Amino acid sequence: MNTTGLQLRMAVVGTILFGLYLAAALFFSALFNVSLLPILLVSIVLLPAGQYKLGKWLAIRSAGAEDMPEDDPRFQKVHQMTDSLCRDMNMKKPRLMVAEMGVPNAFATGRKGAGVVVVSSELMHILDDDELEGVVAHELAHLKNRDTVMMVLGQSIATVVGYAVFFLVQMLGEDNPGSFVVAWIASIIANMIVMIFLMAISRYREYVADDTARQYIGTGDPLARALEKISSGAEGRESRIDDSGVNALCIFNADRSLLQQIFATHPPAEKRIEKLRS
Repeated sequence: MNTTGLQLRMAVVGTILFGLYLAAALFFSALFNVSLLPILLVSIVLLPAGQYKLGKWLAIRSAGAEDMPEDDPRFQKVHQMTDSLCRDMNMKKPRLMVAEMGVPNAFATGRKGAGVVVVSSELMHILDDDELEGVVAHELAHLKNRDTVMMVLGQSIATVVGYAVFFLVQMLGEDNPGSFVVAWIASIIANMIVMIFLMAISRYREYVADDTARQYIGTGDPLARALEKISSGAEGRESRIDDSGVNALCIFNADRSLLQQIFATHPPAEKRIEKLRS
């Protein structure tokens, strides 16, 4: 697993998603009988930028995250290991935050240079220092690889495409009293199709982040041990985060719903652990 493979996958999927986005923009341009330029400006520039900012804010808010003071003895080791890793990775230190998530977990959101890493207090409680360093390195790898931006923007594209399909089906079946229900179902299906493309990146990006973390901490065993503790620590406990978009960003997705099992955002923890130790 390497960053080049991830970048190629993001380029391919990004091109497909952009095509879907453009098709949705053309549809709305024809629907409202306005020039394509303002539609493109809104749908390709302003809306993604707005949803990126909103998505970042909502992720932090849904986790109930608070800043992690550097002078607080509880968090000094986290700041020190983050400082060291950021120097090695040649990247700006992200904003560190802590949250009560109900389960041991962590996630990164934002972009390289303006990122946020949220660590749950439950995670810090169960992990040894080298294991926690592995988790932090994993989250920094997501920011370094810029895959968090692809996930957030991809979800915004899924929303726009879903709306476009909804209005299109409504127009085609305007004389049918059941057209609203059909349009609603069609929009869900369209949204899920876009998400399938995103899932192809989501699972691969976890392997890449694991491998990047292994390179910078020198061995994969601490992160493997951390994943084992996170997985067992999540059993029988309910995550306080009910936002599927945020769960997709976490190092371990604790969502056990049937839909989540079908559209898995993460590869099985056992396979990740095996690769880290191989």
